Amino acid sequence: MSGLGLAVRLHLTGGQVADVTQAGRLVAGTSSSAVIADRGYDSAAVVAAVEATGAEAVIPTQKTRRVQRPYDRSLYRGRGVGENFWARVKQYRRVATRYDKTDESFLGFVHLASIMVALR
Repeated sequence: MSGLGLAVRLHLTGGQVADVTQAGRLVAGTSSSAVIADRGYDSAAVVAAVEATGAEAVIPTQKTRRVQRPYDRSLYRGRGVGENFWARVKQYRRVATRYDKTDESFLGFVHLASIMVALR
């Protein structure tokens, strides 16, 4: 997501694939000052991938970890912008219910829905 809440890069995976496994792929090659994510993305590999791009990892650590990594709480409040983007995209029935049979047509409509959200 950009700072304006618009999609920068979309990647489609199977429903059984954890999002955290794709985080490194999504941040690679991007230029930003910070990457904001929720506790589900708290892993050493994700933090290393974010820092390799020169960005600050604004990811709270899991509560079960002994060593809590500090993060910028004021930047973390901006995570809702990305969440609101996906809430708007899921208002399109084809995205929410996944009527498309092929991955290409579904991802194409997700791109179209993202464009429609950006144009609002």
